[in-house]
Amino acid sequence: MLVAGLVLSVFGLGFFCWLLFTLAVYALPFLAGLTAGLAAFHSGSGFLGAIIVGLLAGSALLVLGQTVYAAARMPWIRVAIGLIYAVPAAVAGYQLCFGLGGIGTPAGAWQQVFAATGAIVVGLTAFARMALFILPPTERDPTERTAPSAVGLQSQDLRG
Repeated sequence: MLVAGLVLSVFGLGFFCWLLFTLAVYALPFLAGLTAGLAAFHSGSGFLGAIIVGLLAGSALLVLGQTVYAAARMPWIRVAIGLIYAVPAAVAGYQLCFGLGGIGTPAGAWQQVFAATGAIVVGLTAFARMALFILPPTERDPTERTAPSAVGLQSQDLRG
């Protein structure tokens, strides 16, 4: 019974950390959905209406950001959009790792090192997830044609 409890505790802690990490990556859409939901609740929409408004606002912000990121041609626009989503995620990752680091390490330098490492990892993951839905250039615009390869221009019959 003790072994089963230890195994389930490890899996439970792993699931909890995965869930917190995933939520930290989507910090900006979550914050926008939470803000819209609270605003809807305070304006009299009720509990169910606030949840629906919050889900729609958060989902719309995530889809809008990924669509604009995928449609942007200039790299500096992509970097700016990616940073808009990655910076709040990095702050959430810092706070998450700072709190979890306080459980296992005494307050001090190591807690700051764990928190800074967590912020970097969560921020980079958020930036990478923004780029997840970019289509390759050949699928993005079917009218774009690539230049024919040199192999395709050679004659198939080289015997003369």
